[in-house]
Amino acid sequence: MKRRDRVNFLLRKLPELYPDARCMLDYSGPEHLLIATILAAQTTDEAVNRVTPVLFREYPALDRLAAAEPTSVESIIHSLGFFRSKSKSIIGAARHISGLDGFPDNMEDLLKVPGVGRKTANVVLGECFGAAAIIVDTHVKRLSDRLDLTRETNPDRIEIELKKLIPPPSQTSFSHQLGFHGRRLCKAKTPMCPRCPFVSFCPGAVGTI
Repeated sequence: MKRRDRVNFLLRKLPELYPDARCMLDYSGPEHLLIATILAAQTTDEAVNRVTPVLFREYPALDRLAAAEPTSVESIIHSLGFFRSKSKSIIGAARHISGLDGFPDNMEDLLKVPGVGRKTANVVLGECFGAAAIIVDTHVKRLSDRLDLTRETNPDRIEIELKKLIPPPSQTSFSHQLGFHGRRLCKAKTPMCPRCPFVSFCPGAVGTI
């Protein structure tokens, strides 16, 4: 099956398989989502969701977080790992955005925020501003390789390639659906290929013959 045919099949089937696909981070507004997404680096969304209610009770607004003592923030987010660098990033992000006239609502301005890369920016743009966004998390990166959606390995290049294949109205939802497939079936160490509806055309399928 050619790559375009695989993509078209995925676009038809993924919404049927994962009608509940969504961003798994709990948030209230773009400010909270941006901070939560920065914290989610190299940890699970579930772990972040346990920490952010405490963080946002202590610092409900970005100007409060901007003035926070790093050690106080570190004590709250300690369980997430890399807590010192993450504390520096979210305080820096809060200071940067607090100095603006409004919350940045485009890729160029979001990438100027400390701690924000394209993945974080795409999460915020897709979720909060309705932008067409390819969100290349660990699951989308892995499945893009296994399903041969792209030969690229760099997340930014994967994003560019997938944008060529996925229609803009479907990009954000496709990212979440592919991510759900990665969590539920196409797992990193133990992919459940015999149960996968894509096994017949998946170049990365294992243990099926």
